[in-house]
Formats: sequence, structure tokens, C-alpha cells
Amino acid sequence: MNRAKEPHISYYCKNHLRIKMPVNELLLTEFDEEIKKTRTMLERVPEDKKDFTPHPKSAPLSKLAPHVAQLGGFGMIILTTPELDFAKTKMPPVPFDSAAQLVKTFDEGAAQARTALQNTKDEAWTQPWKLSFGDKTIFSGTRFLAYRQFFLNHLVHHRAQLGVYLRLNEKPVPSTYGPSADDRMGF
Repeated sequence: MNRAKEPHISYYCKNHLRIKMPVNELLLTEFDEEIKKTRTMLERVPEDKKDFTPHPKSAPLSKLAPHVAQLGGFGMIILTTPELDFAKTKMPPVPFDSAAQLVKTFDEGAAQARTALQNTKDEAWTQPWKLSFGDKTIFSGTRFLAYRQFFLNHLVHHRAQLGVYLRLNEKPVPSTYGPSADDRMGF
């Protein structure tokens, strides 16, 4: 077997044994942590500030929070399809009725994405994936890069924006990668 083409991740532990781990197993821990952090952020979204926007060019909270909720399931699309064309597939808008409803939408999508991640074989990560709007290509690359950029990094990016919205509305910002001013994590 040509080791250069093995799709799994290999590493050496201190006794120099080669350990092979499927890519999805490495990503599941990160997935679970990012989902947990995002869920906590969505739980704190103020329902009485739907029209809030920190800047005229920024989206109102009524668009940002549902977008974050909907992103929970976007990983499933990337992991189970070869492409997404927004001209052919309409993503139904997520309403913003309450923080609890946003969390429910997020949890449902994240559960589907987690199942898809668990079932993604190593060889699928190097397959091509495309995001487009009709004949305009938005992204074309490997499924792994699409998963990282258009699902996980995208989710983290908008979660961070949501944290700013919370801060500017005097709502407690949860810890993410360490303590926040509102959640000191025992420090």
C-alpha cells in the first residue's frame, strides 16, 4: 500500500508505534466542543432586541441569530452531498420566535451533522465539493476544506459576532476558549 495516499491521520506516540485514527474520530471532539459553545451563546440571545444592529452595515440580530441556528446543520449538507447550488436549493429561513426555538433548530441540525460526521469515511474527505449560485462558483475544493471553512469556521465566526451583540446589549457572554468577563471559569 502506498502510505502517501492513506487518507487517515497517522501519528507516533512516545513508544514509536504508529497509530492510525480515522479523520472523523479526530474531528468529533472538536465538533462537540464547538456545538456546545454555540448552543450556550444561542441560549443567551435576547428576544427583545431582534432589531438590534451594532452598525448600519451589520445584520440585525433577527437575521444573525437564526443564521447561527441554521448553521448547526450545514455540516450535514457538506458531508452528504457533492455540491450545493443555492440557485437550485433554497434554504428555508429560520424564524426567530424565541431563544429556545433557535436552540431547538440548532440542536436538530447539529445532531444531523454529527451523524453525518460519524458516518464520513476517510476517502470522502479528499473528494471534491462545490458551493455555487447558478454558474457563479463560491467555493470549489475538497470536502475537508469545505467542512472546515463553510461549516466549522463559518459557525465560529458568526458565533463570535453573536458574542459582540450580547456584550453590546448587556447580556452575559459565555466563555469560549477561556474565561470571559461574565464567565470566569473559576479564575
